Amino acid sequence: MTVVTRFPPSPTGFMHIGNARTALYNWLYARHHNGKFLLRIEDTDRQRHSDAAVQAILDGLHWLGLEWDGDAVSQFARRDRHAEVAEDMIAKGQAYYCYCSEEELDEMREEAKAEGRPVYYDRRWRDRNPAEDAPHGRNPVVRIKAPLEGETVIHDRVLGTITINNEQIDDFIILRSDGTPTYMLSVVVDDHDMGITHVIRGDDHMNNAFRQKVIYDAMGWDVPVHAHLPLIHGPDGKKFSKRHGAESVDEYREMGYMADAMINYLLRLGWSHGNEEIISREQAIEWFNLDHVGQSPARFDFAKLDSLNAHYIKEADNDDLYAQILPFLKEQEGVKVTDTTKEHILQSMDELKGRAKSLVQIAEEAAFYGKKAPFDYDEKAQSLINADTKPILSALKTGLESLESFDTDAVQGLCKDIAKEHANGQLGKVGMPFRAALTGRTASPSIFHAAAILGKDEVLARLKVALKRVNA
Repeated sequence: MTVVTRFPPSPTGFMHIGNARTALYNWLYARHHNGKFLLRIEDTDRQRHSDAAVQAILDGLHWLGLEWDGDAVSQFARRDRHAEVAEDMIAKGQAYYCYCSEEELDEMREEAKAEGRPVYYDRRWRDRNPAEDAPHGRNPVVRIKAPLEGETVIHDRVLGTITINNEQIDDFIILRSDGTPTYMLSVVVDDHDMGITHVIRGDDHMNNAFRQKVIYDAMGWDVPVHAHLPLIHGPDGKKFSKRHGAESVDEYREMGYMADAMINYLLRLGWSHGNEEIISREQAIEWFNLDHVGQSPARFDFAKLDSLNAHYIKEADNDDLYAQILPFLKEQEGVKVTDTTKEHILQSMDELKGRAKSLVQIAEEAAFYGKKAPFDYDEKAQSLINADTKPILSALKTGLESLESFDTDAVQGLCKDIAKEHANGQLGKVGMPFRAALTGRTASPSIFHAAAILGKDEVLARLKVALKRVNA
């Protein structure tokens, strides 16, 4: 048997981080078994449908590297097939037309509530003959004939065997009065027609599994293997939401997280392989199974995600890392990205990535390489360019002008000499205004190395601008 999994997002908003984990687990399970990972866009809700949301889903999957097999399937485009199956079930006696009005349904609900019974449709049209009893001018819905007695059993690969009494399953609607199929029917028909062998999804769909099994049984179709994943909770143990932090995949990308770090983190958010924390894609494909998915909700830990991101940044190839920071670099004010900018940043990349927790941080700390004096300083840097530091800045300008060898050691040596003369030997009191003048910030890579990379002419030009600001 070829394993076939699917990821079926609804394009009604952003791609939630929980959906990304579901997609990852489906992708890994398929790749582990040399099977297929399919994408279905569940776009039947036309009022909430958004082309932008569809594109966000596709972009998110591409960014995470979760490529699917074949073309994405539109559920809406298959609505005629869904209706066809409903009509087939009517012909087989497995479903029926229901002509209840809204008033009748409201009355049923109120009676059930008054009597303390579960609010279920009372099946009054289940065995009636529409040809004889159908009210004139009223379009019916189609309801499935759920089993009236016995039990329905789901053997879930994560949650174990779960059994409910069939009296808990009502004759739910599979086709609306306007002829459009319901979610419950569409999902089952699509999963069957697409050859889905394993349904891996959040455990908020567990109740749906029992209803969907009724449809499988009515059609005589094989029921796929189910694996329902516990949901992701916030650090406080409550369902993950906006109050805990970023919810969408796009937000994490925009905050400068690397795709490999997100994959590693989402993988471990509910699944384990011994004590392994750093797991490559190749290892994940080799090791992933459903046996080691936990049954309890996982808590999102931003500190752990930051730590993983820092690890993957440190391990990244410098040229690849430059390509990944480039979009963030272009967003920095006053930056002009040239070949020289790239060359300078690559010379500094080992140091930049050694201290970074995000791609955005690298871009911010490297931005000064893409600027030409004069440029704006941030507030803290501006506070370091003043009358008190003017003697240090002047000494730096004079000393650097006379340096014959303009390399890291020579610049650092000069700064030490100036510190002895002007700052009681405190190198930081020289380095801080020097950094502010060269970068416009108070955080950067080694300012001695940065000066050597920028070169004498650019460093002197930036010091001249700083001194003019003191005199202004």
